[in-house]
Amino acid sequence: MRIVVLAGGISSERDVSILSGSKIAAALRSKGHQVVTIDPYMGYEQPLESIDSLFENNYDFTDNAVIKREAPDIEAVKKSRKNQSNVYFGDHVLDICRAADITFLGLHGGEGEDGTVQAVLKMNGIKYTGSDMLGAAIAMHKGVTKGIFINSNVPTPNSRLYKRDFMGKGYLDTWTSFPCVVKPCSAGSSVGVQIVATREQFVAAVGGSFRYDDDVLVEEYIKGREFSVGILGGKALPVIEIIPKKGWYDYENKYQSGATVEVCPAELDPAIAEKMQREAEHAFEVLRLKVYGRIDFLLDKNNNLFCLEANTLPGMTPLSLLPQEAAAAGIGYPELCEKIIELSLRK
Repeated sequence: MRIVVLAGGISSERDVSILSGSKIAAALRSKGHQVVTIDPYMGYEQPLESIDSLFENNYDFTDNAVIKREAPDIEAVKKSRKNQSNVYFGDHVLDICRAADITFLGLHGGEGEDGTVQAVLKMNGIKYTGSDMLGAAIAMHKGVTKGIFINSNVPTPNSRLYKRDFMGKGYLDTWTSFPCVVKPCSAGSSVGVQIVATREQFVAAVGGSFRYDDDVLVEEYIKGREFSVGILGGKALPVIEIIPKKGWYDYENKYQSGATVEVCPAELDPAIAEKMQREAEHAFEVLRLKVYGRIDFLLDKNNNLFCLEANTLPGMTPLSLLPQEAAAAGIGYPELCEKIIELSLRK
Protein backbone atom coordinates (compact mmCIF):
# COMPACT_ATOMS: atom_id res chain seq x y z
CA MET A 1 0.00 0.00 0.00
CA ARG A 2 0.88 3.64 -0.37
CA ILE A 3 0.62 5.31 3.03
CA VAL A 4 1.19 8.88 4.20
CA VAL A 5 2.12 9.38 7.85
CA LEU A 6 1.33 12.87 9.12
CA ALA A 7 3.53 13.91 12.04
CA GLY A 8 4.62 17.13 13.68
CA GLY A 9 2.11 19.96 13.42
CA ILE A 10 2.01 22.95 15.73
CA SER A 11 0.67 21.63 19.03
CA SER A 12 2.64 21.41 22.27
CA GLU A 13 3.01 17.69 21.49
CA ARG A 14 4.92 18.30 18.24
CA ASP A 15 8.09 16.47 19.34
CA VAL A 16 6.09 13.48 20.57
CA SER A 17 4.24 13.34 17.25
CA ILE A 18 7.43 13.41 15.20
CA LEU A 19 8.85 10.46 17.14
CA SER A 20 5.54 8.59 16.86
CA GLY A 21 5.45 9.24 13.11
CA SER A 22 9.02 8.04 12.70
CA LYS A 23 8.28 4.73 14.43
CA ILE A 24 4.96 4.22 12.60
CA ALA A 25 6.59 4.80 9.22
CA ALA A 26 9.50 2.47 9.97
CA ALA A 27 7.10 -0.27 11.10
CA LEU A 28 4.96 0.03 7.98
CA ARG A 29 8.01 0.02 5.71
CA SER A 30 9.17 -3.18 7.43
CA LYS A 31 5.89 -4.74 6.26
CA GLY A 32 6.59 -3.79 2.65
CA HIS A 33 4.53 -0.60 2.32
CA GLN A 34 5.61 2.57 0.55
CA VAL A 35 5.46 5.31 3.17
CA VAL A 36 5.84 9.08 2.93
CA THR A 37 6.25 10.89 6.26
CA ILE A 38 5.41 14.57 6.14
CA ASP A 39 4.69 17.44 8.52
CA PRO A 40 1.21 18.79 7.69
CA TYR A 41 2.21 22.31 8.75
CA MET A 42 5.65 22.51 7.12
CA GLY A 43 4.55 20.62 4.03
CA TYR A 44 6.96 19.64 1.27
CA GLU A 45 9.05 22.78 0.89
CA GLN A 46 11.18 21.70 -2.06
CA PRO A 47 10.09 21.85 -5.73
CA LEU A 48 7.79 18.88 -6.29
CA GLU A 49 8.39 17.17 -9.61
CA SER A 50 6.79 13.79 -8.92
CA ILE A 51 4.61 12.55 -6.07
CA ASP A 52 5.27 8.98 -7.25
CA SER A 53 8.97 9.43 -6.56
CA LEU A 54 8.25 10.44 -2.96
CA PHE A 55 6.57 7.08 -2.36
CA GLU A 56 9.19 5.15 -4.30
CA ASN A 57 11.94 6.75 -2.20
CA ASN A 58 10.01 6.55 1.08
CA TYR A 59 10.41 10.27 1.76
CA ASP A 60 10.84 10.97 5.49
CA PHE A 61 11.55 14.22 7.34
CA THR A 62 11.85 12.67 10.82
CA ASP A 63 15.59 11.89 11.01
CA ASN A 64 17.01 12.03 14.55
CA ALA A 65 13.59 12.49 16.17
CA VAL A 66 13.90 13.08 19.93
CA ILE A 67 11.65 14.36 22.71
CA LYS A 68 13.23 17.04 24.88
CA ARG A 69 12.43 17.53 28.55
CA GLU A 70 10.20 20.52 27.81
CA ALA A 71 7.49 21.07 25.21
CA PRO A 72 8.70 22.76 21.99
CA ASP A 73 8.60 26.50 21.25
CA ILE A 74 5.73 26.57 18.75
CA GLU A 75 6.23 30.23 17.82
CA ALA A 76 9.80 29.42 16.77
CA VAL A 77 8.48 26.48 14.74
CA LYS A 78 6.04 28.78 12.93
CA LYS A 79 8.76 31.30 12.13
CA SER A 80 10.92 28.55 10.59
CA ARG A 81 8.31 27.74 7.96
CA LYS A 82 9.23 28.94 4.48
CA ASN A 83 5.62 29.50 3.54
CA GLN A 84 4.56 32.17 6.03
CA SER A 85 0.86 32.05 5.14
CA ASN A 86 -1.85 31.65 7.79
CA VAL A 87 -3.02 28.36 6.21
CA TYR A 88 -2.48 25.33 8.46
CA PHE A 89 -1.59 22.86 5.72
CA GLY A 90 1.79 23.37 4.12
CA ASP A 91 2.66 23.09 0.44
CA HIS A 92 1.57 19.91 -1.38
CA VAL A 93 0.35 18.05 1.75
CA LEU A 94 -3.19 17.35 0.57
CA ASP A 95 -2.02 16.42 -2.95
CA ILE A 96 0.39 13.87 -1.46
CA CYS A 97 -2.31 12.48 0.85
CA ARG A 98 -4.72 12.12 -2.09
CA ALA A 99 -2.14 9.97 -3.87
CA ALA A 100 -2.04 7.48 -0.98
CA ASP A 101 -4.36 4.59 -0.11
CA ILE A 102 -4.71 5.98 3.42
CA THR A 103 -3.22 8.66 5.67
CA PHE A 104 -2.00 7.50 9.06
CA LEU A 105 -2.47 10.24 11.66
CA GLY A 106 0.66 10.29 13.78
CA LEU A 107 -0.38 13.69 15.12
CA HIS A 108 -1.01 14.48 18.80
CA GLY A 109 -2.90 17.44 20.21
CA GLY A 110 -4.04 20.66 18.55
CA GLU A 111 -5.53 20.58 15.06
CA GLY A 112 -4.31 17.02 14.56
CA GLU A 113 -6.43 15.59 17.36
CA ASP A 114 -9.34 18.01 17.77
CA GLY A 115 -11.18 17.02 14.60
CA THR A 116 -9.88 19.85 12.40
CA VAL A 117 -7.49 17.77 10.31
CA GLN A 118 -9.99 14.93 10.17
CA ALA A 119 -12.63 17.28 8.73
CA VAL A 120 -10.29 18.62 6.04
CA LEU A 121 -9.20 15.13 5.02
CA LYS A 122 -12.80 13.93 4.79
CA MET A 123 -13.82 16.94 2.68
CA ASN A 124 -10.95 16.15 0.31
CA GLY A 125 -11.93 12.50 -0.04
CA ILE A 126 -8.85 11.28 1.85
CA LYS A 127 -9.10 8.15 4.00
CA TYR A 128 -7.40 8.41 7.40
CA THR A 129 -6.85 6.41 10.57
CA GLY A 130 -8.68 6.67 13.85
CA SER A 131 -11.78 8.50 15.01
CA ASP A 132 -13.74 10.89 12.83
CA MET A 133 -14.20 14.63 13.31
CA LEU A 134 -17.04 14.34 15.84
CA GLY A 135 -15.40 11.86 18.19
CA ALA A 136 -12.06 13.66 18.02
CA ALA A 137 -13.62 17.03 18.81
CA ILE A 138 -15.63 15.66 21.74
CA ALA A 139 -12.72 13.81 23.35
CA MET A 140 -10.23 16.63 22.86
CA HIS A 141 -12.15 19.01 25.12
CA LYS A 142 -11.91 17.75 28.69
CA GLY A 143 -14.95 19.79 29.75
CA VAL A 144 -17.18 18.30 27.05
CA THR A 145 -15.81 14.84 27.84
CA LYS A 146 -16.59 15.34 31.52
CA GLY A 147 -20.21 16.28 30.80
CA ILE A 148 -20.73 13.18 28.68
CA PHE A 149 -19.12 10.97 31.33
CA ILE A 150 -21.48 12.33 33.99
CA ASN A 151 -24.58 11.93 31.80
CA SER A 152 -23.52 8.42 30.77
CA ASN A 153 -22.68 7.16 34.28
CA VAL A 154 -18.96 6.83 33.62
CA PRO A 155 -17.30 7.22 37.05
CA THR A 156 -15.19 10.40 37.07
CA PRO A 157 -13.83 12.92 39.64
CA ASN A 158 -15.93 15.91 40.68
CA SER A 159 -15.01 18.98 38.67
CA ARG A 160 -15.86 22.48 37.49
CA LEU A 161 -15.23 24.21 34.18
CA TYR A 162 -13.87 27.77 34.14
CA LYS A 163 -13.93 30.03 31.08
CA ARG A 164 -11.55 32.89 30.38
CA ASP A 165 -14.40 35.13 29.17
CA PHE A 166 -16.17 34.88 32.53
CA MET A 167 -13.18 35.76 34.68
CA GLY A 168 -14.03 38.45 37.21
CA LYS A 169 -14.02 39.22 40.89
CA GLY A 170 -15.11 36.21 42.92
CA TYR A 171 -15.36 33.87 39.92
CA LEU A 172 -12.85 31.37 41.30
CA ASP A 173 -14.38 31.41 44.80
CA THR A 174 -16.81 28.70 43.66
CA TRP A 175 -14.03 26.10 44.06
CA THR A 176 -13.30 25.25 47.70
CA SER A 177 -11.79 21.74 47.71
CA PHE A 178 -8.01 21.33 48.04
CA PRO A 179 -5.79 19.78 46.86
CA CYS A 180 -7.10 19.84 43.31
CA VAL A 181 -5.92 19.42 39.72
CA VAL A 182 -5.98 22.28 37.21
CA LYS A 183 -5.99 21.35 33.51
CA PRO A 184 -6.20 23.27 30.24
CA CYS A 185 -9.19 21.69 28.49
CA SER A 186 -7.60 20.91 25.14
CA ALA A 187 -3.89 20.43 25.83
CA GLY A 188 -2.35 16.96 25.79
CA SER A 189 0.61 15.12 27.32
CA SER A 190 -0.14 16.83 30.66
CA VAL A 191 1.09 20.16 29.29
CA GLY A 192 -0.08 22.93 31.63
CA VAL A 193 -1.50 20.52 34.23
CA GLN A 194 -0.82 21.41 37.87
CA ILE A 195 -1.65 19.82 41.21
CA VAL A 196 -2.21 22.57 43.79
CA ALA A 197 -2.75 22.56 47.55
CA THR A 198 -3.79 26.12 48.41
CA ARG A 199 -6.11 28.83 47.09
CA GLU A 200 -3.14 31.01 46.17
CA GLN A 201 -1.63 28.19 44.11
CA PHE A 202 -5.04 27.48 42.61
CA VAL A 203 -5.57 31.05 41.40
CA ALA A 204 -2.08 31.15 39.91
CA ALA A 205 -2.54 27.75 38.23
CA VAL A 206 -5.84 28.71 36.61
CA GLY A 207 -4.27 31.90 35.29
CA GLY A 208 -1.32 29.91 33.97
CA SER A 209 -3.60 27.37 32.28
CA PHE A 210 -5.36 30.16 30.38
CA ARG A 211 -2.05 30.59 28.51
CA TYR A 212 -2.81 27.27 26.81
CA ASP A 213 -6.59 27.35 26.49
CA ASP A 214 -9.68 29.51 26.88
CA ASP A 215 -11.31 26.80 29.03
CA VAL A 216 -9.82 25.27 32.19
CA LEU A 217 -11.06 22.17 34.02
CA VAL A 218 -10.56 21.90 37.78
CA GLU A 219 -10.93 18.44 39.33
CA GLU A 220 -10.85 17.05 42.82
CA TYR A 221 -7.51 15.41 43.55
CA ILE A 222 -7.78 11.64 43.74
CA LYS A 223 -4.87 10.00 45.51
CA GLY A 224 -4.32 6.55 44.08
CA ARG A 225 -2.79 4.35 41.42
CA GLU A 226 -2.83 5.41 37.78
CA PHE A 227 -3.82 3.12 34.92
CA SER A 228 -4.62 3.23 31.24
CA VAL A 229 -6.62 0.95 28.98
CA GLY A 230 -6.04 0.83 25.24
CA ILE A 231 -8.95 0.17 22.91
CA LEU A 232 -8.55 -1.52 19.54
CA GLY A 233 -11.59 -2.17 17.38
CA GLY A 234 -13.87 -1.29 20.29
CA LYS A 235 -12.34 -3.95 22.57
CA ALA A 236 -10.13 -3.30 25.59
CA LEU A 237 -6.49 -4.35 25.62
CA PRO A 238 -4.77 -5.47 28.87
CA VAL A 239 -4.66 -2.80 31.60
CA ILE A 240 -1.33 -1.03 32.14
CA GLU A 241 -0.26 0.61 35.42
CA ILE A 242 1.81 3.81 35.32
CA ILE A 243 4.27 4.36 38.21
CA PRO A 244 6.45 7.51 37.99
CA LYS A 245 9.68 7.16 39.95
CA LYS A 246 9.16 10.66 41.31
CA GLY A 247 6.37 13.20 41.21
CA TRP A 248 3.43 12.46 38.95
CA TYR A 249 2.95 11.46 35.30
CA ASP A 250 3.81 14.85 33.77
CA TYR A 251 5.35 15.66 30.36
CA GLU A 252 8.89 14.78 31.44
CA ASN A 253 7.92 11.52 33.15
CA LYS A 254 5.90 10.49 30.09
CA TYR A 255 8.74 10.73 27.59
CA GLN A 256 12.14 10.57 29.32
CA SER A 257 13.54 7.04 29.35
CA GLY A 258 13.63 5.47 32.80
CA ALA A 259 11.47 8.13 34.48
CA THR A 260 8.41 5.88 34.81
CA VAL A 261 7.78 2.19 35.42
CA GLU A 262 4.94 0.63 33.44
CA VAL A 263 3.49 -2.74 34.39
CA CYS A 264 1.39 -4.61 31.84
CA PRO A 265 -0.72 -6.52 32.50
CA ALA A 266 -1.25 -4.49 35.65
CA GLU A 267 -1.09 -6.30 39.00
CA LEU A 268 -4.77 -6.00 39.86
CA ASP A 269 -7.55 -8.15 41.21
CA PRO A 270 -8.99 -9.74 38.03
CA ALA A 271 -12.47 -8.41 38.85
CA ILE A 272 -11.17 -4.83 39.12
CA ALA A 273 -9.18 -5.16 35.90
CA GLU A 274 -12.28 -6.50 34.15
CA LYS A 275 -14.38 -3.62 35.46
CA MET A 276 -11.80 -1.10 34.27
CA GLN A 277 -11.77 -2.65 30.80
CA ARG A 278 -15.57 -2.55 30.56
CA GLU A 279 -15.64 1.09 31.72
CA ALA A 280 -13.00 1.91 29.10
CA GLU A 281 -15.12 0.34 26.36
CA HIS A 282 -18.15 2.24 27.67
CA ALA A 283 -16.27 5.56 27.67
CA PHE A 284 -14.98 4.87 24.14
CA GLU A 285 -18.53 4.24 22.97
CA VAL A 286 -20.25 7.25 24.58
CA LEU A 287 -17.57 9.62 23.25
CA ARG A 288 -18.35 8.35 19.72
CA LEU A 289 -14.78 7.15 19.14
CA LYS A 290 -13.68 4.76 16.41
CA VAL A 291 -10.91 2.28 15.59
CA TYR A 292 -8.54 2.83 18.53
CA GLY A 293 -7.74 5.03 21.49
CA ARG A 294 -6.72 5.00 25.12
CA ILE A 295 -8.73 5.70 28.29
CA ASP A 296 -7.00 6.87 31.50
CA PHE A 297 -8.06 5.93 35.04
CA LEU A 298 -7.27 6.42 38.72
CA LEU A 299 -7.97 3.81 41.41
CA ASP A 300 -8.13 4.97 45.03
CA LYS A 301 -7.27 2.98 48.18
CA ASN A 302 -10.87 1.78 48.45
CA ASN A 303 -10.80 0.44 44.88
CA ASN A 304 -13.08 3.20 43.61
CA LEU A 305 -12.53 3.75 39.90
CA PHE A 306 -12.33 7.20 38.28
CA CYS A 307 -12.17 7.78 34.53
CA LEU A 308 -10.11 10.86 33.64
CA GLU A 309 -10.09 11.30 29.87
CA ALA A 310 -9.73 9.70 26.45
CA ASN A 311 -6.89 9.92 23.95
CA THR A 312 -8.02 9.53 20.35
CA LEU A 313 -4.50 9.49 18.87
CA PRO A 314 -2.42 7.94 21.66
CA GLY A 315 1.36 8.05 21.50
CA MET A 316 3.21 5.53 19.39
CA THR A 317 6.73 6.24 20.69
CA PRO A 318 8.97 3.51 22.17
CA LEU A 319 7.76 4.52 25.66
CA SER A 320 4.08 4.86 24.75
CA LEU A 321 1.42 2.88 26.58
CA LEU A 322 -0.75 1.59 23.72
CA PRO A 323 2.05 -0.39 22.00
CA GLN A 324 2.96 -1.95 25.36
CA GLU A 325 -0.63 -3.02 25.93
CA ALA A 326 -0.88 -4.42 22.41
CA ALA A 327 2.33 -6.38 22.97
CA ALA A 328 0.84 -7.87 26.15
CA ALA A 329 -2.07 -9.05 23.99
CA GLY A 330 0.36 -10.65 21.51
CA ILE A 331 0.22 -7.87 18.91
CA GLY A 332 3.63 -6.64 17.74
CA TYR A 333 4.23 -3.00 16.86
CA PRO A 334 4.18 -3.41 13.04
CA GLU A 335 1.06 -5.59 13.32
CA LEU A 336 -0.59 -2.94 15.52
CA CYS A 337 0.03 -0.27 12.87
CA GLU A 338 -1.40 -2.51 10.14
CA LYS A 339 -4.40 -3.40 12.30
CA ILE A 340 -5.18 0.29 12.82
CA ILE A 341 -5.11 0.76 9.05
CA GLU A 342 -7.28 -2.30 8.44
CA LEU A 343 -9.92 -1.13 10.92
CA SER A 344 -9.80 2.43 9.60
CA LEU A 345 -10.43 1.34 6.01
CA ARG A 346 -13.65 -0.35 7.19
CA LYS A 347 -15.17 2.68 8.93
